[in-house]
Amino acid sequence: MNRRIVVGIAGASGVIYGVKLLGFLKEKGIETHLIISEAGERNIEIETDYKSADVKAMADYCYDNRDVGASLASGSFLTSGMVVAPCTIKTLSGIANSYTDNLLVRAADVTLKEKRKLVLVVRETPLHKGHLRLMTMAADMGAHLLPPVPSFYHQPKTIDDIIDQTIGKIFDYLQIEHNLFKRWGE
Repeated sequence: MNRRIVVGIAGASGVIYGVKLLGFLKEKGIETHLIISEAGERNIEIETDYKSADVKAMADYCYDNRDVGASLASGSFLTSGMVVAPCTIKTLSGIANSYTDNLLVRAADVTLKEKRKLVLVVRETPLHKGHLRLMTMAADMGAHLLPPVPSFYHQPKTIDDIIDQTIGKIFDYLQIEHNLFKRWGE
């Protein structure tokens, strides 16, 4: 199995999901290819103690979101899949409508057309019918919608416990072993 994951960080609140995802993938020795939207870079500075450069340094490779000619824009660039965490509604709309005007959306489009795993950690609430329609469109094309909805059966004690549970669900879908949360019945 190819151990290469594309990580997109869009500008929704919750950029810590993408940041922590990168850290856990690094611990697992999985090669990461990172794309951060311009709004994602701003939110890293607003919502976390990280600098955008620190987050980029966590990835094995980092790409300019405007570079639609990067290797990630081609289906011949083999990956195990892609995760967009967090995923804005704007990014979801681009993906659902195949409107590939930036590298993040183009890489997601390539992931779908090559029938690879695409996880969208959509971060918006409340949702109106247009948002739901976009989610259905993306799901119909093969995307896996995974909003960061916490579970409480594992009795989280910290915000990190809640974030880790969502990342664990992402890892489950990508078939990456982990112990990020206590499973039901354990």
